[in-house]
Amino acid sequence: MSTQVSACSLAQIPKPKNRPVANFHPNIWGDQFITYTPEDKVTRACKVEQIEDLKKEVKRKLTAATANRSQLLNFIDAVQRLGVAYNFEQEIEEALQHIYNSFHDLNDIDGDLYNVALGFRLLRQQGYSISCDIFKKFTDERGRFKEVLITNVRGMLGLYEAAHLRVHGEDILAEALAFTTTHLKAMVESLGYPLAEQVAHALNRPIRKGLERLEARWYISIYQDEAFHDKTLLELAKLDFNLVQSLHREELSNLARWDSNSIDHLPEYMKLSYMALLDVYKEIEEEMEKEGNQYRVHYAKEVMKNQVRAYFAEAKWLHEEHRPTIEEYMRVAVVSSGYYLIATTSLVGMGERATKEAFDWVTNDPKIMSSSSLIARLMDDIRSHKFEQEREHVASAIECYMNQYGGSEEQAYNNFQKQIENAWMDINQECLKPTDVPMPILALILNLARAADVFYEEQDGYTHVGKVMKNNIASCFIDLII
Repeated sequence: MSTQVSACSLAQIPKPKNRPVANFHPNIWGDQFITYTPEDKVTRACKVEQIEDLKKEVKRKLTAATANRSQLLNFIDAVQRLGVAYNFEQEIEEALQHIYNSFHDLNDIDGDLYNVALGFRLLRQQGYSISCDIFKKFTDERGRFKEVLITNVRGMLGLYEAAHLRVHGEDILAEALAFTTTHLKAMVESLGYPLAEQVAHALNRPIRKGLERLEARWYISIYQDEAFHDKTLLELAKLDFNLVQSLHREELSNLARWDSNSIDHLPEYMKLSYMALLDVYKEIEEEMEKEGNQYRVHYAKEVMKNQVRAYFAEAKWLHEEHRPTIEEYMRVAVVSSGYYLIATTSLVGMGERATKEAFDWVTNDPKIMSSSSLIARLMDDIRSHKFEQEREHVASAIECYMNQYGGSEEQAYNNFQKQIENAWMDINQECLKPTDVPMPILALILNLARAADVFYEEQDGYTHVGKVMKNNIASCFIDLII
């Protein structure tokens, strides 16, 4: 990364007399992430040993459940939703592969709505392109879902969750989503716990759009109140969550202790951050060199340069009072969203799965990457543009659209919501086998789209950390499960 290029680029922007200041709220976390003290090695070793024993028992139960398809699907669903599926990747893959291979034609699909929907969702999540026509038996001669299904709340909830795995052209799943959403909203107030809680939660954020760690924390609290819960699996989920949380706390503590010197020829406000950035890449390069993977840092540096170029383009637009077309804006703004930077940099530490081919793939703008970035940018702009425009700020997608087409704010929202919906279908399609890269790499980019939904679905939770987002962060990184 060239210091001279960055300094030259920055010099092209005249210094404003008064920098635009946003009314951001102060830090709400204090120094608790810096002052974290990890537990002693003996205590952690005991927990790890306990977890290993529980994993063996869960693996045994997972194998035993293969004799009953419904029982197996429900057990896999619980394992995944409790956040411990990464411990049983091979067993889950083999079980779902066997189920998928057993479907010679649609006549092999039996069971009630709940089991059919659950099987469909789990297979689609695993990348298997099972046909949505399995739901035709639940529709009438006009192709509409039968009204009698409304009494099957668990089945309706399962169909609702399954519909979020749809790809382009699957009209029956679009109908399923509309049908279940309408009726679940109408009935949620009349349901008892825990079903009412599950329905309300799903309507707010379906499984497909939820961050796995955050959803696992919530589902543990629900699962333990279910009469059919497996005690071994529940104990494993709690211990595993707390262990992973402690590892994340250590990582956050280390990140919060970055130190840096200054670079004299940069603007004063850039010195610390720029030097810290160089130190980070130097440290990464040294670690990668030990593994013979130092080539990876080149990709990370290149996407950082692209990120800076995008910021520079937006700064230039602001200084020149230029309002770009929506097409011009999106070419820059999907990059400034940071998702290309995050995805590529995350690959650096993904071990053997992150091959050179994977880096070439992600940096060549695959559809899943552009779709995830589009979701982030549009959701961000929809929720944040009014606050941003209270000060000097580059026009968002909303202002660009309204300026170009003369439409209303509401029309811009509707247009972008449709684009977000299409982008999710693109992501779902890209996750179906055969895939261009291993599923864990696709999952990384899928999780970025999920993060955008968590941050921006209801409000700009990234800029304004309200009660919901504060609770989300605390549940993942601070509060232990007892």
